[in-house]
Amino acid sequence: MNKSELIEKLAERSKVPKKKAEEVVETVFEAMKSALVQGQRIELRGFGSFVNRNYNAYIGRNPKTGAKIEVPPKRLPYFKPGKELKLRVDR
Repeated sequence: MNKSELIEKLAERSKVPKKKAEEVVETVFEAMKSALVQGQRIELRGFGSFVNRNYNAYIGRNPKTGAKIEVPPKRLPYFKPGKELKLRVDR
């Protein structure tokens, strides 16, 4: 499912215009992005949680040339599925 399909499904189930459903989806995604940028954890009970993971700098290799390159430290979002979601997907 992609974002436009999510908007269609929301509009259909809520019986609201697509434009309104798009606003709702955009608002939710913007709030989630903002929370992650601020380093906050997002927990959606029964679905899962989003957290930032910190990765240290390391020396990597360019696969094409084999040259060593320094990879800077980074912070990336990580999704951990909830127990209920795991059980539903596993059925």
